[in-house]
Amino acid sequence: MKTITVALAKGRLAAKAMKLLEQIGITCEEMKDPESRKLIFSNEEQKINFFLAKANDVPTYVEYGAADIGIVGKDTILEEGKKLYEVLDLKLGYCKMCVAGPANAKELLQHGELIRVATKYPNITKDYFYNKKHQTVEIIKLNGSIELAPIVGLSEVIVDIVETGTTLKENGLEILEEICPLSARMVVNQVSMKMEQERINQMINKLRDIL
Repeated sequence: MKTITVALAKGRLAAKAMKLLEQIGITCEEMKDPESRKLIFSNEEQKINFFLAKANDVPTYVEYGAADIGIVGKDTILEEGKKLYEVLDLKLGYCKMCVAGPANAKELLQHGELIRVATKYPNITKDYFYNKKHQTVEIIKLNGSIELAPIVGLSEVIVDIVETGTTLKENGLEILEEICPLSARMVVNQVSMKMEQERINQMINKLRDIL
């Protein structure tokens, strides 16, 4: 039996995903050691390996077959646009991708004016404004706190992930439009899906039963 490799997005999501997998009998004791410097964790008995990666690298590992399965947020899947199968919504880390800004920016969105949009997600932003709203915008890529952009006049609005909306409110901003709901998803390499169909489907079905 071939070993299946699973790439997990580092952080809270990886811990939550492992708890889910434990519920269906897939465990990895090595991963529980906080002192461990290992990069790849194995469960020899179940023929399954795990590794942690930066969220936006997970789809790349899966597309190229370095990982058979990946667990990562829908925002990353949309932004990276890799060739892979999205097979299951794990219902973890619910939030949404939104257009936000000061209340008076609503009119600019409704009238389709040329505006500047600051975001960490240029591909999602481009797809939304160009293909769904048919509005031409200038997209400014930022890496830090996006909320700052409209406050200092860098952009009229932002596109960002919103969980509770508290940070927006505290900075005098609000949700102006919702782009899409987000949560953690399970993705599978296209070749692995054919070669390891039985094992992967078994895993998907067991997870589906507990979700």
